[in-house]
Amino acid sequence: QVQLVESGGGLVQAGDSLRLSCAASGRTFSTYAMGWFRQAPGKEREFVAAISRSGGSTYYADSMKGRFTISRDNAKNTVYLQMNSLKPEDTAVYYCAASSTRLRIVVQTISGYDSWGQGTQVTVSS
Repeated sequence: QVQLVESGGGLVQAGDSLRLSCAASGRTFSTYAMGWFRQAPGKEREFVAAISRSGGSTYYADSMKGRFTISRDNAKNTVYLQMNSLKPEDTAVYYCAASSTRLRIVVQTISGYDSWGQGTQVTVSS
């Protein structure tokens, strides 16, 4: 339904900032809630943040609150994840995803998403 391509990952030091971007193709971007997930080696994929179709509502995992900010620009078909005060435990592959749901709870779960990007690697050194 929608193709997603992440970019902006890289190698940074603890305390640094990084902004990830997710570009979506298609003419229905504004009909999707968008989310960011991450997966570290040996761990399950976990929820990071989500944003509603209009951008009016945002949701964050507890460990990301106060440090990460999700935003979107529907005119550019792009969603962003601003990451500040990065820690070594933030090291993971970060995935962008699109959801057709209109339910707040569902956009915080992996099963609530229809399309996924290929991911971008974020590595934070100590």
